[in-house]
Amino acid sequence: MAIKKPQSIQAIYLYLVLGNTLAASFIWGINTIFLLDAGLTNFEAFLANAFFTAGMVLFEIPTGVVADTMGRRFSYLLGTITLALSTLLYLWMWQIKGPFWGWAASSVFLGLGFTFFSGALEAWLVDALHATGFKGNLDSVFAKAQMVGGGAMLTGSVAGGVIAQYTNLGIPYILRALVLVINFATAYFLMKDLGFTPKKGGDPVREVKFVLSKSIEFGLRKPAVRWIMLAGPFTTGVSFYIFYALQPFLLQLYGDEKAYMVAGLVAALAASAQIAGGFFAPKIRNLFKKRTSALFIGILFTGIILFGVSMVSSFWVALVLIFLWGLMFAALSPIRQAYLNGLIPSQQRATVLSFDALIGSSGGIVTQPILGKAADVWSYSTSYAMASVIQLFALPFIYLARKQNPISDPIEPEKKT
Repeated sequence: MAIKKPQSIQAIYLYLVLGNTLAASFIWGINTIFLLDAGLTNFEAFLANAFFTAGMVLFEIPTGVVADTMGRRFSYLLGTITLALSTLLYLWMWQIKGPFWGWAASSVFLGLGFTFFSGALEAWLVDALHATGFKGNLDSVFAKAQMVGGGAMLTGSVAGGVIAQYTNLGIPYILRALVLVINFATAYFLMKDLGFTPKKGGDPVREVKFVLSKSIEFGLRKPAVRWIMLAGPFTTGVSFYIFYALQPFLLQLYGDEKAYMVAGLVAALAASAQIAGGFFAPKIRNLFKKRTSALFIGILFTGIILFGVSMVSSFWVALVLIFLWGLMFAALSPIRQAYLNGLIPSQQRATVLSFDALIGSSGGIVTQPILGKAADVWSYSTSYAMASVIQLFALPFIYLARKQNPISDPIEPEKKT
């Protein structure tokens, strides 16, 4: 199928985001409860999540090589199959009440699946839009993806919680695997590499070394990119913990730790915040002259919100604060994406974006078990207060990025496509 219009590229991208998020969100409202139900402690549950994050860090560069050499479409297809199989492995571990080493191994396998996605789909979008003459702003496209993903998350998380309530905690994992298989078929027929020619053959080890060197050259060695990347471990690492700790934390405030339907509604609240964040992203963006200004204020504001969550004992007040946190976090994401994509060459785009995801995810390896242990020893409230402080360590890096005056920092007027 020939694809010649930017609108077609955007439609395919948004459809794939929809499928990805719907599949993932079936378990988002219940995943931590699922792990605790399997007999893990808070520390073990978040340590398992840390192994998932470690898998993402370990495989980001090799899978980035796959995307930049064998094609972004090929990488995406591998991701759907790997995630489907690893999801079924997770389900099996729950059924047999498996040992922790089994959870660690299956979590690493899940991380591998996600790394085939990270960078590849976004790089495919940007290159394909350029190849088809797109004249608009990337911020608006990424904001639409936030809203579409939020809608899918809203649907999937509510459905996952309701289904778990009336069946068992394992059924949403089966549904996730099925949707991933459907997404594989969709991408196989609709997703074509445009504006980028995959490089076939070659020594994989040499390619990893070459692409890693290019990631460093166009990533860490460029100050404007480096400082934004180094802010990632503090914001991304904290966000991993915040989202997955919401489930048991808010159920504790609610007073019924078996109310899986409420857990699904909590994830739906985060989805609604994501939709709202995508809607308000262009409006928030237009309040500032520079993207780094929006990022600095947004990170500061969300850190204050998290501290507020740690101080409340009301389920409903906590819900409102979490909604505001999720809204701001979602609104900042398109701004950050547009900033980075404006500084990365096309040929290395997928790998550098994967490298950025690697650095961001590395924060989760450390923060999740630490904050999970804090929840075991003290309380979820204490762990949220600690999370707010950790997130604020990102601010100096945003300030250093701003001082570089990069070409993608100034916010240009919105264009119509």
